[in-house]
Amino acid sequence: MTSTRLTSRASHDKNQTAAGRSAGPLGRLGLRVLGHARVTLALWVLIVVGLGILAPRVEASLSGAGWQASGSQSVAARQLAQEHFGGNASSALQVVIHSGDTRLSSPQGQRTIHAVEQTLRSDHRIAAVIAPQPGATLSKDGRTAIVIGGAGADTNDMVRAAVDLKPQLTALSGDGIQVTPTGASQLWADFNAANLDAMLKSEMLSWPITLAILVLAFGALVAAGLPLLLTLAGLVASAGSLVLINEVVPVSIWAMNFAMMFALALGIDYALFIVVRYRAARAVPGATRESAVAETMDTAGKAVLLSGLTVLVSLSAVEIVPSPAFRSMAGGIMLAVVFVLAATLTLLPLVLGSLDTRINKLALPWARVSQHRSPAFEKWGERLWRRPLAYGLGALVVLLALAAPITGLRTAMPSIKVLPDNAAARIGYDRVQAAFGPGAPGMLQIIAPTQEAKTAATAVAKDRGIAAVLPAQPAADGAPYTLIQAMPKTDPSNPGLRQTVDRLRDTLPRGAVVGGAAVENLDLKSQLDRSTPWVIGIVLGLGFVLLLVALQAPLIALLGTLASLLSTAAAFGVARLVFQDGHLSGLFSFEPQGFLDAWAPVFFFAMIFAIAMDYTVFLLASAKEHWERSGDPHEAMVGAVAHSGRVIFAAGAVMVAVFFTFSLSGPLPPKEMGVILGVAVLLDAFLVRLVLLPVVLRLTGRAAWACPSWLRRILPTIRFSH
Repeated sequence: MTSTRLTSRASHDKNQTAAGRSAGPLGRLGLRVLGHARVTLALWVLIVVGLGILAPRVEASLSGAGWQASGSQSVAARQLAQEHFGGNASSALQVVIHSGDTRLSSPQGQRTIHAVEQTLRSDHRIAAVIAPQPGATLSKDGRTAIVIGGAGADTNDMVRAAVDLKPQLTALSGDGIQVTPTGASQLWADFNAANLDAMLKSEMLSWPITLAILVLAFGALVAAGLPLLLTLAGLVASAGSLVLINEVVPVSIWAMNFAMMFALALGIDYALFIVVRYRAARAVPGATRESAVAETMDTAGKAVLLSGLTVLVSLSAVEIVPSPAFRSMAGGIMLAVVFVLAATLTLLPLVLGSLDTRINKLALPWARVSQHRSPAFEKWGERLWRRPLAYGLGALVVLLALAAPITGLRTAMPSIKVLPDNAAARIGYDRVQAAFGPGAPGMLQIIAPTQEAKTAATAVAKDRGIAAVLPAQPAADGAPYTLIQAMPKTDPSNPGLRQTVDRLRDTLPRGAVVGGAAVENLDLKSQLDRSTPWVIGIVLGLGFVLLLVALQAPLIALLGTLASLLSTAAAFGVARLVFQDGHLSGLFSFEPQGFLDAWAPVFFFAMIFAIAMDYTVFLLASAKEHWERSGDPHEAMVGAVAHSGRVIFAAGAVMVAVFFTFSLSGPLPPKEMGVILGVAVLLDAFLVRLVLLPVVLRLTGRAAWACPSWLRRILPTIRFSH
């Protein structure tokens, strides 16, 4: 027995040494992982178990707010209101008490109001309770009143307070009186709950669909399970890490939502590419698991690493948007990508080496499990080679036709319509409008120096966009500030509110600031409009540089980068037709707002470009590998399609299935995400990467891979052939 083990160990060392002589850096990493299997496995168990203990806390720990333009005038107004006016800020809790039959001055009405006030006072996050005021928060008919729970904590804690107090407050309803919490904090609490529920349902729906597609793609159950295992490890690790990071810097719950989706999609992409290449390398006569791992990591592993870096670079551009929610969302996705990438480059080679040929267990009867070069996609590549203009122009016409509606795209911050009809915040919103006027849910808060208060109040009252001005309030703590609250004539989502706010800011005396929940949305929208061109420019520039470094070919790097814009533009053209114009709203079960949410262009552009470059790297890395081996443009193009086409097709199918499941349930923003990303992947994988980009390789020929000598001297040497 001992002799057998020693012989086996010696054979393993010999194989690893032989493979290592010709292996590149990633190939040596794969071999090192195999040689230190127990250490690698122990580290991953420690990471997954250690962080996994924290993962169940992610929903309760992460932040529910942060949708603001940091440094804006509206944020300054909120901070002043919270500090000097008993927390009567945009993040304060608003509790609507409505009687359908009698006035709230009745004994039952007074008992209900008193109970609401006591409930609010019982929470340490409420700074002060402001009782209903006639002419301000008590309607003329006496049947609707608003009790305000002043914000005594930051916006994230106020969202948590809304979650905690909602059951207690709604339980006070009875005897014809309804108690409904509303306001910005309750809106985010309700939206986050509906969004999380939709995300979980979509995940549960997408997993079996994903597994079915993977089984068809791999042809074996064992191989199909590896991407899901990899994704699960990345998800658990990233969830636990977000909980730890949230202890230092607030992290939006949306970071986890997007991280779940991206980890699933990219984890499957990367595992598909690695596993397919390993099976082909292992099937070569005379190959060992060591040589197969080394070859796989030096080819497919290199492409995965470059793809991951491209994704990280694309998402890092979102960090320039000065908004906590945006920065934490991008950071959360990047963290998930890092874990998935680490698992792909270390854990997956270990699992592949351990399973070895057993990866093909439980193969489907018709499957050719070791086949890497697909005959079907090779025929498709030959067809594209023979008739490039016909197929290329056809794909281009489809993409441009779908992109054309983007010229009329309008954006705005989400309206109350993003919430389900039965959400407390939406019910309360509607009751406030019915009792006080259309602009009542979007009250403006103007905070001015006390010596300028009279001038400021006069300017506000004279503005044609203001319906009513409440009596000025001195600071509760004696600070030299005065709060003036004004009701606009229009609904908070009406574009006319922007004009009203701009006029006030132009006419108010120096030192006065205009805020309120609706104004915070407007300021964030303005910030997004300013940041979007910068994000797009940075993403395109860095994406080109990464492709240039990877491919050592400026022309195809440039064309590959620009091709990604076509699927992005087409996806937003479809978004305009669906979400702005309302086409297919019945199918997707949503109420059109007449615009696309303002955060979609900047955030989804980065995500779409990241995914598009993912496929670009896979295809062009394969083309570069064939070019390095043959120096033949025909073999570079056809070979790339034959070797990577099946992987791109399967990965694209998985991503489309995952994204479109998010469009079937929940509030409007996840539907926007599902449709826009789903359409983008559908067009990018099947039209751009499997038609247009191969046609570009065909038409450019040898020029695609040309590189000036001076540039070659600058660039690091990267090869994909093994």
